[in-house]
Amino acid sequence: MRKSWIGLVLALLFAPAAWAADGLVTLNSAHDVGTTADRLVAALEDKGMTIFRRVDHAEGAREVGQELGPTELVIFGNPKVGTPLMRCARTAAIDLPQKALVWEDGNGEVFLAYNNPRYLAQRHGIEGCDQVIGKIENALANFARAATTE
Repeated sequence: MRKSWIGLVLALLFAPAAWAADGLVTLNSAHDVGTTADRLVAALEDKGMTIFRRVDHAEGAREVGQELGPTELVIFGNPKVGTPLMRCARTAAIDLPQKALVWEDGNGEVFLAYNNPRYLAQRHGIEGCDQVIGKIENALANFARAATTE
């Protein structure tokens, strides 16, 4: 029991600044929310992705007299990537286009989160499309790193 506890502590201490929970992959960002979102958009556009919308949830909250810390959603995609996923399971279309959420928590830390493609595969019962899922997984991880690292 003691060895497993020590292993858990060591794993948490030396784990990368990313985790997956409830179908999300979440990374800490070295930048503020606006800069992180800007860097994400630039990385996406550099690879030919379409930016469908950038939603400033904090601005929306202000418009109705409420407060919300910096929170932006970037909606993006590319039919060359999404179509193969939808061919694997048409219901995957409900989770497309892709989205990335960037927010600042109450401690001033900034995070970027996106849907874990493996979770989406499980959610939609996708089998036999590991190459498509792997490609999406790698692309999203690269975009997230470009947005969040120095």
